[in-house]
Amino acid sequence: MKNKLLRRGIEPIIAVVILVAVTLVIAIGVIGWIMGWWGTFGATESLQFYPDSYINATTSPTLSPTLYLHVKNSGSASAVIYKIEIPGVETRSGTSGTTSLAGTFIYSATTTSFSGDVPISPGVECTLIITLRQTYTPGANYLVKIYTRAGNVYSVTVQAR
Repeated sequence: MKNKLLRRGIEPIIAVVILVAVTLVIAIGVIGWIMGWWGTFGATESLQFYPDSYINATTSPTLSPTLYLHVKNSGSASAVIYKIEIPGVETRSGTSGTTSLAGTFIYSATTTSFSGDVPISPGVECTLIITLRQTYTPGANYLVKIYTRAGNVYSVTVQAR
């Protein structure tokens, strides 16, 4: 008689409740993953810089050298640019403006230090126009480093014209 009592399992109604609960949790997880309810887990930024980026080296009393960066965020998360650097020559921190609209966006930064960050939404293609302070030699190539809040550093070589 002891063997019969020891081999007794859980009640069938309790087993059904446990199976239904586990099934519901798994179904909610799968639906949330498919619908994107869980935010941007696994989403990444991916900036592409086009070869038509350049430095306009023209200088005059009214014009300063200008950096034109043609960029597209082909990733699945917004890229937030907070610093642009030409190593050994010039560093510009922060920017302001928004690039959340589709299509081409032209951003102009003419101050010494920027007041915020530049977010570039997924799929947005834009041209960043940054006024520079140093003198650049026409025909020379310069390395430009772009820093994002996600910790990525993008390098692009541009020619001064």
